[in-house]
Amino acid sequence: MNDEQRHATPPLLRSYGRVAVIHDWLTGMRGGEQVLEGILGVVPDADLYTLFHFPGTVSTRIELRPIYTSSLQRLAGMVDDYRKLLPLFARAVREWDFSGYDLVISSSHAVAKGIDAKGKPHLCYCHTPMRYIWDRFDDYFPRSKPFRRLAMKFIAWRLRRWDVKTSKGVTEFLANSNFVAERVRRFYGREAEVVHPFVDESFLAAPLPREREDYHVVVSALVPYKRVELAIGAARAGGKRLIVIGSGPLQEALSRRAAPNVEIAGSVSRASIIERVGRARSLILPGVEDFGITPLEAMALGTPVVALRGGGVIDTVIEGKTGIFFDEPAVESLDRALDEVEARQWDRSILRSHAAAFSRARFHTQFRSALNRMIDRR
Repeated sequence: MNDEQRHATPPLLRSYGRVAVIHDWLTGMRGGEQVLEGILGVVPDADLYTLFHFPGTVSTRIELRPIYTSSLQRLAGMVDDYRKLLPLFARAVREWDFSGYDLVISSSHAVAKGIDAKGKPHLCYCHTPMRYIWDRFDDYFPRSKPFRRLAMKFIAWRLRRWDVKTSKGVTEFLANSNFVAERVRRFYGREAEVVHPFVDESFLAAPLPREREDYHVVVSALVPYKRVELAIGAARAGGKRLIVIGSGPLQEALSRRAAPNVEIAGSVSRASIIERVGRARSLILPGVEDFGITPLEAMALGTPVVALRGGGVIDTVIEGKTGIFFDEPAVESLDRALDEVEARQWDRSILRSHAAAFSRARFHTQFRSALNRMIDRR
């Protein structure tokens, strides 16, 4: 047994001392917050820090612990959209003093990785480098809104400099997919070990419906980069019934565009998601995702995935076995893939078995091992 194996074997016995966990913000229970739950399962006594927290918006596992917020907490509750505070995020995340901690862990899709760890070992679980200042700027700040775009160009330039500079304060990076690991390499010049997120047990434990109903489903935040309008366009072109589950700034605009065969359901309960996804012909993933937890949830329910070929879904979908890829972000390409997924027979047990490999226990083991290796190397 080599040194690395010896240190990784008894991860439950390791003591990490006093630990701080930093997550960008707590305003809803999405994929990043599910991963945060997993991280807190590894370091259950850690103190939790976040820019701002809207009580009642995340799981009990998170809400029950002490949560320390930044100076933006009050301001975030006063604005109609906390994302408008983006220019203030970088300064606010540097406020905290972590000198009294032995270990710092950031769960970052924005600025959390930019904290000052005061020389303490800092492991960053990177959900993604900030999309809106790097390669997805046009999605968030389109040319159709020239004044907002012009203002954000200067802010984005400054944030990119800050983002690269503070990346040097991270001891080691973990990434949620090979796609994100490549983005970490490209933007920060750093290597990142891949530790995939996990599918929640409620999806794996749900009964598998015997019959499918005649509709497809999208489960997504209704924001530009998700490209939900592509799924709506394909449903219109092919005459297929589509249910869109989720909310966001584009909800009203998408509702106006929807044909009679498209239902914009808004936010629904987890039980309703399980019921509707489990009976669907497919879950559609029309945009490039950094990882994409909803495809795994669909597969756990025995439902195949129709996804644009690219991003984190390459790590999770097996073409022809658990889903179908389409190659162009175009209505015609997606429509052909929907025809193909309808023409095939899908074995629900195979789909669930594949999703079950992405378990919470596997995440805990891999995260602990990465944490132990970082500490031992130091």
